[in-house]
Amino acid sequence: MKRIIAKKTLREFWEKHADSEQYLKTWYETAKNSDWKSPNEVKQTYINASILKDSRVVFNIKGNSYRLIVKFNYERQWAFIKFIGTHSAYDRINADTI
Repeated sequence: MKRIIAKKTLREFWEKHADSEQYLKTWYETAKNSDWKSPNEVKQTYINASILKDSRVVFNIKGNSYRLIVKFNYERQWAFIKFIGTHSAYDRINADTI
C-alpha cells in the first residue's frame, strides 16, 4: 500500500493499550510494504483476516485481543483505518458501516 490513513489512529490506540504496540507496528509495516490487489491477496498474508463487503477487512491483532477494520482502495493502493478497538468494543459496532 502506498498510503495508510491514518497511522495516528494506531499510535493513539497503542499509547492507551501498550500491549498492542508491537503488533500494530508490525501490521502497519507489512501493509505498507505489500502490493495487495484484492482481498484474496490480503488473506494470503493474513489467513485469519475476515473479508467484509465494501473492500473492508477485519484483522485480529494480538491473538484476537483487538480488532482492526481497514477499508482498502486496491487500485490506488490506499488503506483507510476505520476502527481499532478491543474485541468487546468491536462487538458493539457495525463493521460494515463504521
